[in-house]
Amino acid sequence: MPTLDAPEERLRKFKYRGKDASARRQQRIAVSLELRKAKKDEQALKRRNITDVSLDPSDQQTKAVSLTLQEIISGVNASDPELCFQATQAARKMLSREKNPPLKLIVDAGLIPRLVEFLKSSLHPRLQFEAAWALTNIASEASELTRAVVDGGAIQPLVELLSSPHMTVCEQAVWALGNIAGDGPEFRDSVISSDAIPHLLTLVSSSIPVPFLRNIAWTLSNLCRNKNPYPSDHAVRQLLPALFYLLGHPDREVLSDTCWALSYLTDGCDARIGQVVDTGVLPRLVELMSSSELNVLTPSLRTVGNIVTGTDHQTQLALDAGLLGVLPQLLTHPRSSIHKEAAWALSNVAAGPRQHIQQLIACGALPPLVAVLKNGEFKVQKEAVWTVANFTTGGSVDQLIQLVQAGVLEPLINLLTIPDNKMVIIILDVLFFILQAAEKISQKESMCLLIEGLCGLDRIEALQLHENHQVALTALNIIERHFSEEEETVTALPARDQDHKFLKDLTNTYHCCTTPKLGPRP
Repeated sequence: MPTLDAPEERLRKFKYRGKDASARRQQRIAVSLELRKAKKDEQALKRRNITDVSLDPSDQQTKAVSLTLQEIISGVNASDPELCFQATQAARKMLSREKNPPLKLIVDAGLIPRLVEFLKSSLHPRLQFEAAWALTNIASEASELTRAVVDGGAIQPLVELLSSPHMTVCEQAVWALGNIAGDGPEFRDSVISSDAIPHLLTLVSSSIPVPFLRNIAWTLSNLCRNKNPYPSDHAVRQLLPALFYLLGHPDREVLSDTCWALSYLTDGCDARIGQVVDTGVLPRLVELMSSSELNVLTPSLRTVGNIVTGTDHQTQLALDAGLLGVLPQLLTHPRSSIHKEAAWALSNVAAGPRQHIQQLIACGALPPLVAVLKNGEFKVQKEAVWTVANFTTGGSVDQLIQLVQAGVLEPLINLLTIPDNKMVIIILDVLFFILQAAEKISQKESMCLLIEGLCGLDRIEALQLHENHQVALTALNIIERHFSEEEETVTALPARDQDHKFLKDLTNTYHCCTTPKLGPRP
């Protein structure tokens, strides 16, 4: 009598089977948190500019002026623009140190209001540039420092600098706004409400230098980031055409940040996924999943993985774009983090209707899936177990038999010894469903012998004494229902009726059309 009650939080990660909308939204957070632990593959929230460049090439020939903090404070507050420039440049160089820049010291010295004023000095673009650079680096660190920049009134002048005729000034303003937006949803929305998006979008063109375009793509991605709350629908509608355009750019950094932006926008309900899918990005995203560059592959896979958590129609669009031609190959990728995300995406395909499961079989996904179950890292094996669990709860009898023929039983039985009670329960339930399928075609005796020959019966019998009550009960149900000599007389556990009810509940569809306020995804 499989129940799958114990790991119900995990069930809510997949599609919309047996879930109310609220629980579905909340549990997606848990998956996201788990999948984002490898931060070196993740996009940077903030960036500090430590490159020594200048608006005016002649400055490169000028001997650097080294000032004390007190001299900087005096110079910044002077009335002579040249003294202000020298002091601001000296402050910026302090803030650009690779190690231990005195960010808080500069803030505590009260320099931010003057730096913000310098942003408005259109007659002195070198001063604007140095001030924007200094504010960029202050906003690159802790939230309290970013708040000091925002509270100092920097956002609106920075937005206005996006129209500066001086490209380096404009680019530095883009960078500063990206750091502010990357701090969290509050400041992201402050940047958006200051009308930054239209100004940023006017900068996106084929003629712009690639390094500048990288900064723009990264800043746009930070405007898509965070979901407590999500960015407004209006902002998303503004951003999507530019993201679609950038997805066709050949530069890998531009592609990486664009894919991360789309991954943030698809990390939500079906309506949000639909906004992205409707732009026609899926074929390009699937193409990028074959990239040899990890910083492009990871976010494109994440985005498509998010999309297949949506409706069956949205998943079918991903399949039509060639998803299953790529996913099986990713199960053999050199990086285990890719294995895990690929298995997670595959499990959501398996959570769909039988035609999706049949496509999964037809594309040759079962052999690499079984290989992952046998030899993968444990975190990947867990995702693969969930793929099999979704397969068995939604597949036809014939599809389950093909799963068995692919060799899934041996690695599943071997995993019954793992110290993870939830996974053990799921594996036991999978075995129950497989035995039930065999019974429907009068092959249960052969299936029981096959399981017994793989030491499965011994392990299931041992689990009847497990300290976890749910594990013990699930094992007992399998023994009494399928391996007991008196199984025909067992009536206390109406397994099939409950099984049918479970399958019916599990295939209920709930469509999420709200814009919930969800927890942050680190």
